[in-house]
Amino acid sequence: MNRLNTELRRLYLVSQAEDVDTGAAPPALVGREGRVRALVLGLARPADWSALSAVWQGVQADLELPAPAIAVAGTDGLQLWFSLAQAVTVEQAQAFLQGLRLRYLGQIAPARVDARPRADTKAPGQVLHARPVPASLDGTDNWSAFVSSDLAAVFAEEPWLDLPPGPDAQAELLSRLAGIAPADFELALARLGPTSATDTPVPHLPPLLAAGAPALEAPHPRRFLLAVMNDPGVAMALRIEAAKALLPHFDA
Repeated sequence: MNRLNTELRRLYLVSQAEDVDTGAAPPALVGREGRVRALVLGLARPADWSALSAVWQGVQADLELPAPAIAVAGTDGLQLWFSLAQAVTVEQAQAFLQGLRLRYLGQIAPARVDARPRADTKAPGQVLHARPVPASLDGTDNWSAFVSSDLAAVFAEEPWLDLPPGPDAQAELLSRLAGIAPADFELALARLGPTSATDTPVPHLPPLLAAGAPALEAPHPRRFLLAVMNDPGVAMALRIEAAKALLPHFDA
């Protein structure tokens, strides 16, 4: 086994010990029980690193998690590959990824964001995962590859390599990464809050409505909208929408 395969197995592959069947099947991104250690969040059309970097930086600064790997993946755009020290279910993986999407990519059209693994709606019981990296991209002479954070922005227009990436260089990039510990993953899930694939971004509650504030049976809609509009911690697009909703209540 070469060094690159060793690093891929260390970070992303489900080991035989976590599979129901301990036969000869090699480790893979998805285990026999549908459990996974690799969580992939991708952004395409275009592959905008300025947007995706908010996730890369946020998970480290806000959630205090290890940095994910960054990959260029052709038509799949730019990807963040999160490693878990212990395999989880697809439902847990999706809760984490959707939580990140809502928190950091709330202003991005959902169609541009790809979160894998996910259940295959056309084949019940099957799991769709990202294509392996590094690899040759079908129908082209290009390659997917892991890249460093200082080079990610270079690939916005063409998220691929023209030549096969060197396995030693790929292994070196991965060797600097660590998997998310189970306790840290659970804490991150709790901090991100309950989500679903169809959730829409919800602004952080202003102090008046935050946990620990005096309970209100039914906050007045105008007061709530004013608080959102005036809260600098809320995304500007949401503050503008709150202002628009308030316009009919004020004289011109």
